Amino acid sequence: MAKETWRTVAIATAGIALALLLAIPLTLLGTSALSVSALSGRMSRLPAFARQLIRWLLIVLRSIPELVWALVFVRVVGLGPTAGVIAIALTYAGMLGKVYTEILESGEAHATLVLMRNGGGRMQSFFYGLLPQNAAELTSYTVYRWECAIRSSAVLGFVGAGGLGQQLDNSMKMFKGGEVATLLLVFMLLVWLADKASSWLRKELG
Repeated sequence: MAKETWRTVAIATAGIALALLLAIPLTLLGTSALSVSALSGRMSRLPAFARQLIRWLLIVLRSIPELVWALVFVRVVGLGPTAGVIAIALTYAGMLGKVYTEILESGEAHATLVLMRNGGGRMQSFFYGLLPQNAAELTSYTVYRWECAIRSSAVLGFVGAGGLGQQLDNSMKMFKGGEVATLLLVFMLLVWLADKASSWLRKELG
């Protein structure tokens, strides 16, 4: 039980980590608040088109459920956690990128604009302008998505991605009610721990 629990958390964490590696660059490129060409009042056509392409890519990534991605990658890489990690990474990259972009664009952009108009680069404007005022909300949503990834990794276990989901599938097939109940309690505990982690991080960053 402990081994499968650890594997489930590892699948979710690795999936979220890979999703962040995809989502963060796409967010920085797709956020209009960091557009240099928009400082004059209207974004140029080429940057506007590039940002629209990025948003379409995010739509494609999040529109395909992680279960479908898992079924595809189980055939490509075989049974095991690798398929689950890739499936979570692709779908959640689209979700994180979309929400990150909306959070950054809905926040107060005055400090960011001042930095960029006075020669600051995009990364400087992001770290010293946008990030400080949105850090708590970004962190909270990221931890929430990690919590969702734990639940997703359990579902992906039913298609051979490993973890508690696969153990739950085996226990249900063998009609072992006690094991099923125990596994469900473990899921509840993991979600509760993720919720506590989110609350603590919001308090520290708020």
